[in-house]
Amino acid sequence: MTIQAVMFDFSGTVFRLEQDASWLAELTDDDGTPFDIEAQAEIMRQMTAPTGQVVRLSEEYQYAWENRDLDPALHRKIYLEVLRKSGLRPDQAEALYRRLIDPTEWTPYPDTEAALKRVSGNGLEVGVLSNIAFDIRPAFAAHGLTAYVDEFVLSFEEGAVKPDPVIFRTLLDRLGVPPENALMVGDSEEADGGARALGCHFALVEPLPTAERTDALLTALRRHGVL
Repeated sequence: MTIQAVMFDFSGTVFRLEQDASWLAELTDDDGTPFDIEAQAEIMRQMTAPTGQVVRLSEEYQYAWENRDLDPALHRKIYLEVLRKSGLRPDQAEALYRRLIDPTEWTPYPDTEAALKRVSGNGLEVGVLSNIAFDIRPAFAAHGLTAYVDEFVLSFEEGAVKPDPVIFRTLLDRLGVPPENALMVGDSEEADGGARALGCHFALVEPLPTAERTDALLTALRRHGVL
């Protein structure tokens, strides 16, 4: 079948929250001991992991974790708890969380603009589909990418999260494309790969640092005959 639309995940696919030394350099535990590089990297991993539970949680926080991408209040609650369990003081956790939910702090991958621009320029529909609890549209606007995206479908606005077929169907309906003519591109086999249950094609990319992943989006699109 001919691909008529491409749906992109956000975090780890077209944008990434990069480890910024200025955010983490002054982080200390309760004893005032600075976090080493490995600990800093683990904190960033916990903040951006697409699936899977990152720390052990009580029943109260387990509910917040499972529903974090449906409710901004639960999202804030659980990530502050995750950061606390990682050893951060409350004030440090608050500061880091504010960066997490600030879309202008996120960095596009080197080939994000080229991928979106070429797909859109070839006459295909472009959608962004994300399990997320804050508005990511300003990230695209800040980098001049909004014009290449036809629809944004965000879990906290829709009341459904990937891999629930409902959220994929929502985007497909808005793009006006049947599943068999759509390609989903994402970094999670579990979440993004759920599009295959509807009959969509799927391309997996690795959520590597932006400096280490320069052309994965373009390569995936070529493999599926989009470019």
